Amino acid sequence: MTTTPTPMMVQYLALKAEAADCLLFYRMGDFFELFFDDAKIASAVLDIALTARGEHGGEKVAMCGVPVHAATAYLQRLIKAGHRVAIAEQTESPEAARKARGSKALVNRAIVRVVTAGTLTEEALLDSRADNWCVAIGEAAGGVALAAADVSTGRFEIVELPRHALGAELARLAAAEVVAAETSEHADAATTLRPRADFDSTAAEARLKRLYGVATLDGFGELSRAAVAAAGGLVAYLDHAAKGDVPFLRPPRLARAAETMAIDAATRESLEITCTAAGQRKGSLLDAVDRTVTGAGARLLASDLGAPLMDAEAIGARLALVGFLHDDAGLRDGLRASLRALPDIGRAIGRLAAGRGSPRDLGQLRAGLDGAWQLGERLSALGDAPPLLADLAPQLRGHGELIDLLKRALVPMPPIDAGDGGYIAPGYDAALDELRDTGAGGRRAIAQLEAEMRTQTGIAAIKVRHNNVLGYHVEVPARSADALMRPDSGFTHRQTLAGVVRFNTPALHDLASRVTQAGAHALAAEAAHLEELTAAALDRRLAIAATADALARLDVAAANAERAAEGGWCRPALVDEACFAVEGGRHPVVEAAVAKSGGRFVANDCRLSETSRLWLVTGPNMGGKSTFLRQNALIAVLAQAGCYVPATSATLGLVDRLFSRVGASDNLARGRSTFMVEMVETAAILAQATPRSFVILDEVGRGTSTYDGLAIAWAVVEAIHEDNRCRCLFATHYHELTRLAERCDALSLHHVRAREWKGELVLLHELADGPADRSYGLAVARLAGMPPATVARAKAVLAKLEAGRAKTGGLAAGLDDLPLFAAAAQAEEETCDAIRAEVEALDVDALTPREALETLYRLKSLAREA
Repeated sequence: MTTTPTPMMVQYLALKAEAADCLLFYRMGDFFELFFDDAKIASAVLDIALTARGEHGGEKVAMCGVPVHAATAYLQRLIKAGHRVAIAEQTESPEAARKARGSKALVNRAIVRVVTAGTLTEEALLDSRADNWCVAIGEAAGGVALAAADVSTGRFEIVELPRHALGAELARLAAAEVVAAETSEHADAATTLRPRADFDSTAAEARLKRLYGVATLDGFGELSRAAVAAAGGLVAYLDHAAKGDVPFLRPPRLARAAETMAIDAATRESLEITCTAAGQRKGSLLDAVDRTVTGAGARLLASDLGAPLMDAEAIGARLALVGFLHDDAGLRDGLRASLRALPDIGRAIGRLAAGRGSPRDLGQLRAGLDGAWQLGERLSALGDAPPLLADLAPQLRGHGELIDLLKRALVPMPPIDAGDGGYIAPGYDAALDELRDTGAGGRRAIAQLEAEMRTQTGIAAIKVRHNNVLGYHVEVPARSADALMRPDSGFTHRQTLAGVVRFNTPALHDLASRVTQAGAHALAAEAAHLEELTAAALDRRLAIAATADALARLDVAAANAERAAEGGWCRPALVDEACFAVEGGRHPVVEAAVAKSGGRFVANDCRLSETSRLWLVTGPNMGGKSTFLRQNALIAVLAQAGCYVPATSATLGLVDRLFSRVGASDNLARGRSTFMVEMVETAAILAQATPRSFVILDEVGRGTSTYDGLAIAWAVVEAIHEDNRCRCLFATHYHELTRLAERCDALSLHHVRAREWKGELVLLHELADGPADRSYGLAVARLAGMPPATVARAKAVLAKLEAGRAKTGGLAAGLDDLPLFAAAAQAEEETCDAIRAEVEALDVDALTPREALETLYRLKSLAREA
């Protein structure tokens, strides 16, 4: 038997078909309801009850719901779990539906917004200290481009790049959401696919022209067809998500890949620049450096570290401002105190532009712009200010009329919810004040009427109440209601509940009408003012965004100066030659961890030049080789980001590409073993590194057989020295590689120092010239807690290996007569038992000196046999 769907279910199914790839929040009164599979998914993610409502197709309809007033918290959890949510709102009131289409009319609903990870603007859904990029991939004949927008602040960037650099750029942006055409060859399982027509460059060009009201896109730079396709495709997606109301997007900024240091995804993960390999901010370079006091500053610092500059002049301007604030602690402290008090005006204007703003956002603009104005006045009065500060100060001012308007119009602490009014200041609108007085007078009259009712009826418990269904009414306990039920009482019965009875009176009705009418008119007047104030703010949205950017840049500069003063960091000198001279360099993350545990980080120098551009670093595991390699790569990142660096001094030639192959990792999901990953990353380095690049390589070739690994490492060193000619730090355990110093003029040998003291390995973490005398592998094994018998066995095997190699040159020579581990262990145990038995049998007090000496010789002979 087939049942006919109800009108509500027909409406729901039509809306669900419109948003088939989303969970559908279907508004029903004070709840958003989910049905069918959507309900099952949401109930599992949100841990809420799954119920059923009616039948469809002969089966119960699964259902769950969340309160509208708490929807943001539930949305946050669903988005974090990787879902997209379409919001179907009631587009008319039930009263309007009944009046237009009869008493049983279904309320009209429509999808008003699609909530996705890359289109968020709400404070509760965003990390205040991280950008939230939505990125689109555009492709055209011969090229590829990315368009990236953070709709919470209106930032819009277009990056043109070669195809091989696409992965690196996506890694830099760490996008919350990536969008591509359904036919794109660069899409993966996590990509949001959109119709190919959205990325047609001709249609995309027309879309961009309409958005910005221009006749040509030339004002945005020389955009390739791929760039136009990416930007237009992104705008189309944002338009789809906002259902025809594209959020605030600033004019796009065109960037070229060559403008910033190229850092591929593997290197970013290895160096943990903005997050650790586990995806956490804590423990990253950003976490160790960040001393910003505003969310916008934290976002900009992450952007700076993620995209170090290649323009020496721009880097110098940033460093000059950091130096200015570093040298004046009083100015720096005052600036940071002022910035700390300012709200995030960039995201406030973003919410207003997206139509999701509130009176509080206008209040934040008022406070932020006013504070920025005062800060700009103080900074403009400084003498000998660096050029960047002179450029930023004027951007902090210029909003005088808007500030004055918002000061006059808004109460000191505007609410988030505009529905209850109360955010327009008294004195701003005389008519609104009169409506408020009328409402207040009516409420006073109602209170007086309540007192008169008590006297008239003799019922002390009589009260005037209000709710959204009955409005104002009289409420008395049930035991006192009989007297008011009489026809001549003047009271009209409205409702009987358990324990109370409700009534109305003509006088109360008249007063309530006046109060309700005045209140409704007052709310309408405030809503109109809110719309006017929002429009006034949006008229200046580009200027406000520029002010927000200036405040963020000041915060980053002051934070970098604070970190430098705190850690004794120095200003790097950038020169136009391929050098890398660092004295007293430290690893900022490791140094912080060591200091926290009460230790002291051992600083080391690094001096790469044309005649010594490849360092071969040997020494034991845990000796500090990897730390040394990473710290110098991070110093390059910090310097070109415009930060001071953790060193005594640093003179650096610009690095165009940074590569790191450190440590081992599998990528089994893509069918790659540890060794395959290592070889892929090393191949990329050899194919892309230039004489201006900086490369760190650790233990190349360790993932395969000894001879294969040594051969690969040998060839890689030669290729870097002869072909790439880049600056490189190469750490290895293959001591055979040190022989390359005889034939490679620019190769320099170094090692991390270690010593054995009384049988224990002491790691000094100091770098010294020349090769290491040995690897100390057995000492490290013992230090790691390997069983003594296993260490002893390894020692025996090592002795045989070294003896065989010395005799024949073969690595495995001499192993044929080496007994198996079990037999050797058993023999050793028997010898130990014999020694133990003889020691226990000794009568030490009865031994003569000669007998004691003979016994010691005998025990030593037994021990040597073991």
